[in-house]
Amino acid sequence: MPSSAVLRRALLALAVVALALWTALTTSPRLGLDLRGGTRIVLETQDAPGLRADAEATDRALEVLRKRVDGLGVAEPSLARSGENRIVVELPGLRDPRAAAEVIGRTAQLTVHAVTGTAAAPAERPAADGSRTLRDPDSAGYLALAAPALTGDGVKSADAVLDTTGGRGWTVDLAFRDGAAAGWARLTGQAACAPAGDPARRVAIVLDGRIVSAPAVQAGVTCGGGIVGGATQITGGFSAREARDLAALVEGGALPVPVTTVEQSTVGPTLGADAIRASALAAVIGLACTGVFVIAVYRLLGLLATIALLLYGLISYAAVVALGATLTLPGLAGFVLAVGIAVDANVLVFERAREEYAALGRAAVTRDPRRPLAAAFGKAWSAVADSNVTTLLAAGLLFAFATGPVKGFGVTLAIGVLASMVTAMVITRLLADAALALPAVRRRPALTGMAGLGRLRTRLGRRAPRLMARRRRWFTVSTALLLLALAGIGVRGVHLGVEFTGGRDVRYTAAAPVDADAARAAIAAAGFPDAVVQTTGDGGRDVTVRVGETGDAAHTRVTEALTEAAGPVTVERDDLIGPSLGGELRTHALLALGLAVAAQLGYLSVRFRWTYAAAAVAAMVQDVLLVVGLFAWLGKPVDSVFLAALLTVVGYSVNDSVVVLDRLRELRRKGGRPPLAELADRAVAQTLPRTVNTGMGALFVLAALAVLGGDTLTDFSVALLAGVVLGMASTVFTALPLTVTLESRAPAPTRRARPRTTDPSGAVV
Repeated sequence: MPSSAVLRRALLALAVVALALWTALTTSPRLGLDLRGGTRIVLETQDAPGLRADAEATDRALEVLRKRVDGLGVAEPSLARSGENRIVVELPGLRDPRAAAEVIGRTAQLTVHAVTGTAAAPAERPAADGSRTLRDPDSAGYLALAAPALTGDGVKSADAVLDTTGGRGWTVDLAFRDGAAAGWARLTGQAACAPAGDPARRVAIVLDGRIVSAPAVQAGVTCGGGIVGGATQITGGFSAREARDLAALVEGGALPVPVTTVEQSTVGPTLGADAIRASALAAVIGLACTGVFVIAVYRLLGLLATIALLLYGLISYAAVVALGATLTLPGLAGFVLAVGIAVDANVLVFERAREEYAALGRAAVTRDPRRPLAAAFGKAWSAVADSNVTTLLAAGLLFAFATGPVKGFGVTLAIGVLASMVTAMVITRLLADAALALPAVRRRPALTGMAGLGRLRTRLGRRAPRLMARRRRWFTVSTALLLLALAGIGVRGVHLGVEFTGGRDVRYTAAAPVDADAARAAIAAAGFPDAVVQTTGDGGRDVTVRVGETGDAAHTRVTEALTEAAGPVTVERDDLIGPSLGGELRTHALLALGLAVAAQLGYLSVRFRWTYAAAAVAAMVQDVLLVVGLFAWLGKPVDSVFLAALLTVVGYSVNDSVVVLDRLRELRRKGGRPPLAELADRAVAQTLPRTVNTGMGALFVLAALAVLGGDTLTDFSVALLAGVVLGMASTVFTALPLTVTLESRAPAPTRRARPRTTDPSGAVV
């Protein structure tokens, strides 16, 4: 390798590591609400008579909501339009979603009326001239109101103020704009002409069809002169929060179109902090186990790969921070999982290096230990690129079709894949080249980890398995497993989470262990016989309740029933999904899975023959169905986090198949006419160590997540654990046998073998 190329790689690696370190030390991560606590509300604008909820109306509604949120006093709120008619509101630290939703989602049409007298009966609908009759907040009767004299558009500012001198408690001070100030003076001047005690001396302030204040004009105001200065005060015995909420509504103005809440999620801060600690601990333990395993198998090269893995963690974290991506709980899981997957490229190269070492001989390698490694990097590139592209396709689909926190999983997974390619193909290579050039290493070839094929490869070399001769047996086993999975789906059914069905999923924490049957009976007696009640966590103190109703009244009844059965409880997490959004997300999930299959099939058809692609995709579909069937038999919910796991299984399964199929294609190109079944057996024997070693790296991390990741990530980890194990098995027992069968029925055109040449390093290619 020319020294200039080595220098360029060294400078590139040094620049990337230095930039990553600087970014990690100087930039704080942007945590999602599921990690720092708070409330996330998704609002959907609705058509109204004469009004269309298009993108323009939604943008106007967004600005109104921004003013309201600013009035709530929430630190670092986030509002953004999603699609044409949805608005995503994130309120860090806010744990009362009902109060927030009530303030944010109200139409807030403020009007000011002259009072014309009292009435004996209500008339909620305004008359043709705009007059109406509403309940008097200061008595049991009703007030007859004239047409609106002022609207909320004339309000310049609204502030919640504590009246410490007049004894009226919290009030809302209004300031009118110039034109509205003159209108206010005329209105109060007209009211001042009525005698004291006459209802006509009062002015009514109406918000969304309800009189919030109807004060009488004071005696000092002159008839016809009115109150000048463009200011007034709304009184009504408000609490501090009520006054602030009312001020936020009034100052924000009226929404141009009605809005409705389609999704709502609240997470307590302690739950997010626990998730961060658990994920960090899982990452450390998983990385340590992976490092120890890789060092034990590949010795010096394994040590260098472990150092590269540490740098990979730094680079991928810095990339997430630098891009401003929101780090969510599934995103943390994706980050941890990518650590396990990152070892794959290193293992591919190291196994190739062992083959090249054996082909060149010890004498040649002793003169230059870098020759087999250089050849290995060149030959492994195709398999590394193909396997990573399949994972990137799954990550891209997650980002395109997932919502909320699961998008973060797609982002971190994609960043992790790209970072792993940089560390494996650049940093690991640089470290290995430098280490193998040392005289002490040249004198001890066994230290490098390349001097032997490994126990598994040696045993397979002495007695290669004849797996393809038993293709019918493997097809029978695969069919039986598929039937078992389909039976679970048909008999037990797939338990869709609230994201896909609509409903409310609330997690409570009790002071003492909770009896699940008692809690279930109490909630059923409160009117929710179909509620799903589960106890988890430390000693059964965590209770999860899932109901189909989404209203706050239903939530209150469930909480009260649970309190009676288990004592005081605290809401740790509250997820609400409207039925329309649930159906939409369910459609998106099916579309994402369908596109994942089509995308993998399309990519593999370009890179391989259609027979190879069809076999790999068939094995992947088998893995997906088996994981879904497993969850059906276990009765676990299928939600958006499970979708993230499933799409990752799609990428991992195809990743594993691609490596073996790439080796099979290479063996066929070397010439000779051995039967395809024999070549397939050789491909399995030559790549099985990589499959096992890569799988072990992922299993270490996933096992740590399953044990330490908490209830939220347990199901995610279980799905991926099953997917990894099934992916390794399906490659050998489904993808390869099916490839051999399809190729025998539709053989490829015969091609002349390409002559073998050598690259500048002397390696045979």
